[in-house]
Amino acid sequence: MKISVTGLGYVGLPLALEFAKNFPVIGFDIREDRIKLMEKGEDPSHELLPEEFMGKNIQFTADPKNLKKASFHIIAVPTPIDDHNLPDLTILLNATSLVGKQLKRGDYVVFESTVYPGCTEEECIPLLEKECGLSCGKDFKVGFSPERINPGDREHTLTKIVKVVSGCDDEALEIISKTYEMIIEAGIHRAGSIKIAEAAKIIENTQRDINIAFMNELSIIFNRMNINTYEVLEAAGTKWNFLNFFPGLVGGHCIGVDPYYLSYKARELGYHAQIINSGRFVNDSMGAYIAKQTVKKIIAQKKNISEAKVLILGITFKENVSDIRNSKVVDVIKEFISFGVEVDVIDPYASKKEVREEFGLDLKEKVSKGYDAIVLAVNHKEYSMLNEEYFTSIANEKTILVDIKGTYKGKINKLEYWSL
Repeated sequence: MKISVTGLGYVGLPLALEFAKNFPVIGFDIREDRIKLMEKGEDPSHELLPEEFMGKNIQFTADPKNLKKASFHIIAVPTPIDDHNLPDLTILLNATSLVGKQLKRGDYVVFESTVYPGCTEEECIPLLEKECGLSCGKDFKVGFSPERINPGDREHTLTKIVKVVSGCDDEALEIISKTYEMIIEAGIHRAGSIKIAEAAKIIENTQRDINIAFMNELSIIFNRMNINTYEVLEAAGTKWNFLNFFPGLVGGHCIGVDPYYLSYKARELGYHAQIINSGRFVNDSMGAYIAKQTVKKIIAQKKNISEAKVLILGITFKENVSDIRNSKVVDVIKEFISFGVEVDVIDPYASKKEVREEFGLDLKEKVSKGYDAIVLAVNHKEYSMLNEEYFTSIANEKTILVDIKGTYKGKINKLEYWSL
């Protein structure tokens, strides 16, 4: 059996390379510049090492006609939201159309992209049937197996995470499960239907979103009480069944997006998802909240805010990764700019070109001096090793250190310290 993987991002590429240990694989991506990098053994997402490409039976291509050589097709493309926080299925449906044009009798198609329950059967399967002129279930089979990769996590890697698998019928479920069993060490969970598998994935991230929103709301309350949220959580965490969540910026292409897919489907069914939407409101508001609190503290130092200078450390959506998609650090930056503050942004992982194209912001090559506030926005390992002497060396008089993740709690004595 030859396998194709469409979409070679942080999900598709490691999946394709893992399958290529046991099967001939066709790795397809529409961006030729990415294909050229992968042909040289380079991961455009900077997640995989060059040696992980070696000795693999894989053909990288940007020509969709090569997909016809495969009989088992996996689609792992992004499913973002639009400017109105509604599901944007454009990339998924384009990929489905490309694969559909190459489908043959006896082929399998498995979707890994996170979607709302019902999307595979309502949107993707009809499009496959339209493009290939064949009938799902009779001529080809479809399944859904949601990705669970955590970018930057070297412990919970692809093969060590239980794989949820579903199929359009019992035969599809069995064949798809056995295929994934060839690479997944942690085991396979056979879901009862495609909708169940879709729902399981989307509630994983929605649950985290709601729990973090509660922590963020607590941080706002505790800030008004003048007590540190992390100290409160440390005390509460001494009970065995206390859930270990923390406040912070919730961005990225999963936790900050997936709840909107679920609330969209709920609305379509005539139900207003109150808890999900409330959690999203709280988390989406945190960037502006952090900037406004910092501005208040700068003004309290009797400084002219329009002449203030702020350093932002980190712009990626999480620590130790290069991915900037849906980064909520940008909300902090834009709120500062709206007050007329001069903002320097530094990040050792982010691409200057991508940041410019995505957000219209320019990353600085190096840190300067004379900052009125320093915001530790992303806890990259390079930043967690800094000390107060370093911060004071680039600080102005009466500078505020804003430590979003509480990394330096109890370690700052000379600067004014504030965290969520």
